[in-house]
Amino acid sequence: MLRMPIRLSFFMLGLLVFAAAANAQTSQTGLTAKAGSAPAVNAPVESDRSRDGLVGPVRRVRTEVAKLVMTDGKVGEAKHVLVELAAYDIKGNKIENQYFPIAGATLTGKEVYKYDEKGNISEMTLLNPDGTLLSKEIYKYEFDFAGNWNKMTTSVAVVDGRGITFEPSEVTYRSIMYYLDESMVKMAQPGGAASAPEAAAPTAANTTANLAANAPTNTAAKPESKPNASANKNRDNRKTVTPELPAASNAATKLTSGPVDVKAPAATASQTGPLVDIDEPPPTPGPRPILKPISGGVLNGTAISLPPPVYPDAAKRTRTQGIVTVDVVLDETGKVISANASSGPAMLREPAVQAALKARFSPTKLSGQPVKVSGTINYKFTLIPQ
Repeated sequence: MLRMPIRLSFFMLGLLVFAAAANAQTSQTGLTAKAGSAPAVNAPVESDRSRDGLVGPVRRVRTEVAKLVMTDGKVGEAKHVLVELAAYDIKGNKIENQYFPIAGATLTGKEVYKYDEKGNISEMTLLNPDGTLLSKEIYKYEFDFAGNWNKMTTSVAVVDGRGITFEPSEVTYRSIMYYLDESMVKMAQPGGAASAPEAAAPTAANTTANLAANAPTNTAAKPESKPNASANKNRDNRKTVTPELPAASNAATKLTSGPVDVKAPAATASQTGPLVDIDEPPPTPGPRPILKPISGGVLNGTAISLPPPVYPDAAKRTRTQGIVTVDVVLDETGKVISANASSGPAMLREPAVQAALKARFSPTKLSGQPVKVSGTINYKFTLIPQ
């Protein structure tokens, strides 16, 4: 009879041990889940604007080029020529892109580029198909308040009695407009608040100097008199001259009107986050897009989509036939952004241009960087005998 209670006691003890082990396993699992539940750091989403090498909330970019010419012994800029118009939405997606090709602006040959620390092209070497040197250019930049270049001076390598020198040949201007946000307000008004204290100090010093200069110097000639009550009252009511400070913005008023209430969840020992190596240098900026398109020759065979043009009824009635050549410029994604018929029957040129604008091509890369491409598309209009 005694064995039965003893067996029941051992059985209950075993159940308790099993329950305690299961509870410990559940707690460990919960700790592991908490440790792994740190918020993941989302990689920044690359937009069309950032791929074009632009910094900040850029809305519109207008690019113009001016050749440098010699007039009366002085170097001056020729007429500015519009090259490109681009527009972006608030998220950085390109919503407009117009390119206006300039005769002689297309690069022909193999291009080798060097970049500066900001990722802008600093040097371009143009090589012949056999690898021999054809020409060389260097580029100097000026930047706006946001860090985007707004003036680029191109200089071509020449040889004279001094050896190899670089002669400025053209200037490229970019007019950049930005969406207004808090960062733009701060960058567009640099040092506005900091300049006020600096201006206050000299003003106070000048006031003190003026008071000292106007004070009587010959104190020995006059008997010393005790200040009366009315003099003390006038001195107390004297207003201190202070410089006029600019009015604070609404944001500044809110910040200075009271303490800032910053709330953050408390960190626990079971929570872990991504480790940041403070000794790791910041990433080097990637190379910026090339402004000038490279030559692609005849592009018919490289098209992903090449819709045929519409044969005009008037051309059919007059039995007009022939080949129309359309000069096109492709953007970095392979989209046709400029089309102009350069040869062929006049009656067939407009249908060829409209068809060329609908064509799509694979992106072209140079040294791993997407580039614009210029070339031609040929359309052959032929009537089928009936």
